[in-house]
Amino acid sequence: MIATNSKSFPLGQVVATPGAIAVLEENQESPVTLLRRHSACDWGDVCEEDGELNDEALGAAGRLLSGVIPKRGCWGIGKISRLPSG
Repeated sequence: MIATNSKSFPLGQVVATPGAIAVLEENQESPVTLLRRHSACDWGDVCEEDGELNDEALGAAGRLLSGVIPKRGCWGIGKISRLPSG
């Protein structure tokens, strides 16, 4: 699912579990590319409800979920406390 809004957000601290790193390597996926997609509101392979919750979180605060490589159990999860104004 690709977000239909034009918002983006800055990334804060980025961490990955050893399992996520292994899945990225096995699938020859670049974490940089996936992080860029996530911060550009491209939620990847998530259901409509999760996409809507992500869009709502951008307007206030909440969790963000990206379907990075869901078939392999690799998800991008983030939390927005607040977006910078401007």
